[in-house]
Amino acid sequence: MDEFQEQLNEFSNKVLSKALTEEEKANYTESLFESIKHINEYGEEFWSARELQEVLEYTQWRRFHDVIKRAKIACVESQNLKSDHFADVGKMVNIGSGAEREIDDISLSRYACYLIVMNGDPRKEIIALGQTYFAIKTRQQELIDDYEQLNENQKRLAVRGELIHHNKSLADAAKDAGIIHSKDYAIFQNKGYQGLYGGLGAKEIHERKNLKKSQKILDYMGSTELAANLFRATQTDEKLRRENIQGKAEANQTHYDVGVAVRDAIKGLGGTMPEDLPTPDKSIKQIEREQKRLEDNQ
Repeated sequence: MDEFQEQLNEFSNKVLSKALTEEEKANYTESLFESIKHINEYGEEFWSARELQEVLEYTQWRRFHDVIKRAKIACVESQNLKSDHFADVGKMVNIGSGAEREIDDISLSRYACYLIVMNGDPRKEIIALGQTYFAIKTRQQELIDDYEQLNENQKRLAVRGELIHHNKSLADAAKDAGIIHSKDYAIFQNKGYQGLYGGLGAKEIHERKNLKKSQKILDYMGSTELAANLFRATQTDEKLRRENIQGKAEANQTHYDVGVAVRDAIKGLGGTMPEDLPTPDKSIKQIEREQKRLEDNQ
């Protein structure tokens, strides 16, 4: 079992080991990290590094600050401005008898938090939890700033557009791994579906959705199902590149394993399995046509 799978299994076990109701399981990750989120006077969200340190179970600021240093390096290497995501600030703390003193703190963006958990100690179960949470939430934030304010059809369009973009990147990564011909790539994609959908491949998913031969399964997915597939695609892309995986069999197995890991994460959160999610009546293409008509009439 590889490190990615182990981390997600640890995350799943942590959630399921708690005596939680189904609703609490579904909200567990959201509650943990959103509970320490702050909003500044401009309506912008931020996190306190000192508070994140406690959530991620680092007892010493010195050790946690080393993680932050690595996250800052990753930020710069990703061609982002460090100052946009890490801002040095002071924080007053109670030292007893009503006295206070100022300690160093850092105001963090969501992306900074994501980089920190990605550079944290992989042996900590809470790090796996944080990696899953911030990967999904940061991806949503990249899609559009007011994602949660969109209606379902708008969310479908946004996530589908992002999935098209990342599937191109995934195809490039697969090609570098040795998936050259279109037939081989179809097998590679099918392995990802089988992992995520509990053994169901593209053909079986198509049949389960009762689609016509000309209709594409990605065009008949709701936003939640599309988001699960987006996470599968982005994580496979990154894993193929990060570990320089070579060979058709190895690439296919990687896509399958990531699909299974994402499925396990959904299960751990108490979510609905992708094959059990409802199939929308309207396709993405229909929504696009309707939107274009509205824009033309304005």
